[in-house]
Amino acid sequence: MGRGRRGKRWEPELGRVLELDERGRGVVRPDGSTPGPTREARVEGALPGEQVRFLRRAREGRVDVARTLEVLEPAATRVEPRCPHFGVCGGCSLMHLHPDAQVEHKQGQLLAHFAEHGLAPDTVLAPLRGEAWAYRRRARLGAKQVPAKGKVVVGFREKDRRFIADLGGCEILAGTGPLATDPGQLIPRLSQLLGSLDIASKVPQIEVSVGDRATALVLRVLEDPSPADRERLAKFAAREQLRLFLQPGNLASVTPLDPEQPEQLDSLEYALSDFEVELGFRPTDFIQVNGALNRAMVRRAVELLEVGPEHRVLDLFCGLGNFSLALARRAAEVVAIEGDEGLVDRGRANAAQNGLDNLRFACRDLYGQAELGDWIDGPFDRVLLDPPRSGALAIVEGFAAIAAPRVVYVACSPATLARDAAVLVTQHGYQLQAAGIIDMFPHTAHVESIAVFERD
Repeated sequence: MGRGRRGKRWEPELGRVLELDERGRGVVRPDGSTPGPTREARVEGALPGEQVRFLRRAREGRVDVARTLEVLEPAATRVEPRCPHFGVCGGCSLMHLHPDAQVEHKQGQLLAHFAEHGLAPDTVLAPLRGEAWAYRRRARLGAKQVPAKGKVVVGFREKDRRFIADLGGCEILAGTGPLATDPGQLIPRLSQLLGSLDIASKVPQIEVSVGDRATALVLRVLEDPSPADRERLAKFAAREQLRLFLQPGNLASVTPLDPEQPEQLDSLEYALSDFEVELGFRPTDFIQVNGALNRAMVRRAVELLEVGPEHRVLDLFCGLGNFSLALARRAAEVVAIEGDEGLVDRGRANAAQNGLDNLRFACRDLYGQAELGDWIDGPFDRVLLDPPRSGALAIVEGFAAIAAPRVVYVACSPATLARDAAVLVTQHGYQLQAAGIIDMFPHTAHVESIAVFERD
């Protein structure tokens, strides 16, 4: 049993699941039956169409969060989760749903968000899909010494976020070198490594970053490793063919384990073979977590933009040049704008490394309300937008200063994409020509999407 506010005791209930919410939880609403739910519940581990017995465990605004106790009538789309930690680990939320149904759910979410704003794409693009396992090349793992378990627990946060899940492996982590055949085993190896250190209780976090030819780990350290610890870390890195970094403070403090090899900080890379470019990045830089889907996404974005050798292209929220370099292979000129000076520096280095002299990077505030005309050196024939989850509202509201005839918008939030799409359509006369999803994060509720806008 669970308890609500003021100590109210919750009892198990029966309910029919109507749909999934944006976090992959089954929605159960009051239906007037007796017995039956009296307040809407979001039930973890439940799927649409299922009859479940569930227990409420917490309030969340106007609804309750609940967990599935028993599935009485399973959905045809239910599958056995491949990971034994599913349901405890907070890394995945949809592993019990068939991959085809996951994609259908995400596509439906995107279209529903557009519909909320009175929009519908002229064409629904076929979903971009790839391998559903061992795909994640960027991850942040927690670590905690737990004397009761006699080990350092390493893993993602549990669903309720209070604890770190004690993982024996991970089915979605990617790897290179010896880890390429079984990347999930990195976690138990890290647990053993950290447990052997004198500073075992002083390493709360590990960032994993996988390039095409190397895997890097950044250990957040609250105390300097002893000489013996450094030797243990170096032997582990050599055995596992890893590049190991220490982070005693903020991101600027990240240094290689061997301080005499500072060049290692810039030694990761990934290729976009369709465009014959290779991008270098640092182990703490933002890159798309799914390498194969990123290549497919860049290819689709360039195709949808219909970039020709006569076009001038503006790439906003460009990061370290994920789209910019590919666009520069097709366009007359590309202007790439990013708000992070460090990523701008990486973008410039990538352009030089690939011999692209028609690509110019600049650092600008993309969230302020200043007139875009103050810094947009227009006109442009094509625009690519790839903002973070918060979207690009300030940009689209001032889009009259850009006024390109064709725009491609890549989004990690269908809600903010739909919001910004409504501005482009209603205020700036664009047509929502096409939209679809990119299955960048299989087994999670996250939705990556892409949309094309056109105007005369």
